[in-house]
Amino acid sequence: MSEGGAVGTLMGLRMAIGVGAWATPRLAGRLFGLDAGANPQSPYLARLFGVRDVALGWGIMGTEGDARRQWITVGIACDVADALAGLAAGLGGYLPRRTSALVTVTALGAAALGASALHATEASEANAGAAGV
Repeated sequence: MSEGGAVGTLMGLRMAIGVGAWATPRLAGRLFGLDAGANPQSPYLARLFGVRDVALGWGIMGTEGDARRQWITVGIACDVADALAGLAAGLGGYLPRRTSALVTVTALGAAALGASALHATEASEANAGAAGV
């Protein structure tokens, strides 16, 4: 995948998921298998997650070079932490297995997309450097 494609996909998904989680936290929670009715505080937590993803997407969108790589890397770290939280929730029994698997796989997918965007960014910069640009 080209840098523009990988970075654009990552940025777009982060922004869409973040805005969706912030604007419609109960719906977003249900899509991930969470029971907002059983936890009235969950919309607050969803909005914390949502604004984080918007900030990560915005950071990627507004930067290039080293700064963009840093934003992508921070996003990957957040996604790996989210995956570990999903595993811990499943193992701890406070999320159903299906929900734990869904949030963990989603986070791992986001981390993989971030790694792809990071790789594409580095490859693009290496090619530009080799071409003397």
